[in-house]
Amino acid sequence: MSEAEHELSVSCHIAAPRAICWKVWTDLKDEWFCPKPWRADVIEEDLRPGGRSAVQMFGPDGEETGPMEGVFLEVAPGERVVTTDAYAAGWAPQTPFMSAIWDFADEDVDGDGGTRFTATARHWDAEAKARHEAMGFHPGWDQMMAQYKALCETSAASA
Repeated sequence: MSEAEHELSVSCHIAAPRAICWKVWTDLKDEWFCPKPWRADVIEEDLRPGGRSAVQMFGPDGEETGPMEGVFLEVAPGERVVTTDAYAAGWAPQTPFMSAIWDFADEDVDGDGGTRFTATARHWDAEAKARHEAMGFHPGWDQMMAQYKALCETSAASA
């Protein structure tokens, strides 16, 4: 099995430097993390390997999902973050759905000093990937990506 076999991914060029993209990713997650009109509340983000990641999402009609609970596996500031829901804080095993990989890379387009941002959901098996697609992975993550890009570019313009 190749790594890509059970992956879903979105990627875009952002006309903002990696430092700004990283700051938006770490500090403003509640503003971009889920497609509007939904909103995300960050419960905890302990940005270190083994640290807790917990986010709750709320819908416009009172719906709630989560909290989505996991741990950080890798944190390379400004470059990459990897999380998984296979464990809760303290390495407590739980039923896994996916690992998320967030990559930041320099990508200068026409002198804009920009960033290539890629968000990948790597699923445990074909069934989990199909379930995520059926949940609306692409419309949801595509909108999340557009919100993130706009926030990064607005932050860069005001810096």
